[in-house]
Amino acid sequence: MKRIKFLMAAMAVILLAGCGYKVSYSLSGASIPPEAQTFSVAYFPNNASMVSPILSSTLTDALVDKFTRQTRLQQVPEGGDFAFEGEITNYTSVTSSVSSEDYALQNRLTITVRVRFTNAINESESFSNKTFSAFADYDSTNLLTEVEGELIPEIVDQIVTDIFQAAAGNW
Repeated sequence: MKRIKFLMAAMAVILLAGCGYKVSYSLSGASIPPEAQTFSVAYFPNNASMVSPILSSTLTDALVDKFTRQTRLQQVPEGGDFAFEGEITNYTSVTSSVSSEDYALQNRLTITVRVRFTNAINESESFSNKTFSAFADYDSTNLLTEVEGELIPEIVDQIVTDIFQAAAGNW
């Protein structure tokens, strides 16, 4: 019985040691190659027809913060092993629900971002012009200018999580 357990343990070690492609996993869900050391995030300009003054900086800072907090990568100004650039392409508020008397009950703020991601370690995992979008609803009795200060960080958080998963969550 001891011999069988020993053989099974030895086989498991041999199989695990034989894996050629190394990937480091973390509790954040990131799958970062051990060779990757740095990341860079270019400023995301707001090229949408409707512009919020805080959106570009909120998005850029949130993406930097996500990679700083949830990976071991060090930020560099440009040309990181994981490099992000892109632009905000859509920022709209539309009616999302209507009452039986035909007046708006809820409005929806939607933000869309186009991202170019370069993985200098494994080029096949890079993507260009991938679109990420998220939204939040708000009561129609409020003006967008009254609620965007709380909605933008909420929406940006979802978009940044999606970008993070697309770039570093490739299990």
